[in-house]
Amino acid sequence: MAEEQPGNRRPGGRTERNRLAVLRATLDELGAHGYPALTVEAVAERSGVHKTTIYRRWGSAEGLVAEALALAVEDDWAAPDTGSLEGDLRALNHLIVRSFTDPRESALPVAAISAAFQSDRAAGALREFYADRTGRTAEIARRAKARGELPADTDEAEVVRTACAPLFYRLFITREPVDDTVADTAARAAALAARAGAFVVVGRECSGRFY
Repeated sequence: MAEEQPGNRRPGGRTERNRLAVLRATLDELGAHGYPALTVEAVAERSGVHKTTIYRRWGSAEGLVAEALALAVEDDWAAPDTGSLEGDLRALNHLIVRSFTDPRESALPVAAISAAFQSDRAAGALREFYADRTGRTAEIARRAKARGELPADTDEAEVVRTACAPLFYRLFITREPVDDTVADTAARAAALAARAGAFVVVGRECSGRFY
């Protein structure tokens, strides 16, 4: 059995309410001020939970960020369902564009990715988050298979990665603008490639997970 780290326990009642208050406050602070400025004291003030309790359970700002990012995996988010492969990929990419370019939404996801470059625990939590999201969005390709749009042996996760990758490349590598036109072009290219068999798995089972 893996050794339990601070922040891994999931008790109920008041303790669980405090946990959620602290983690939501961590996300709010992360989005408002970024990882370098995140402190236990600020999270304590925002959440109303005493800093001694936070230090005892999470140990540090790094521990807070790691579990706060993991909290997102507990939600009920589902991939878009428009009735077609290209339509689903377009809708997914539009969500990504809005999440990273709308000032009302972008601060937190940008700060989370920044934190992952500064903290190993945050990086691990972010990998788990995107592994979870990839698993859920692979449903887009599974539905397309069921409709007969894709070859049966298509790697479902790779279809989604290929559709989204140009957006993240522009957002975080070249720092080019992204909009719905860029999103639609990337979605269409991925859909065309997938229908042509570019992501057919040879010699191993397709699982819809990160490899």
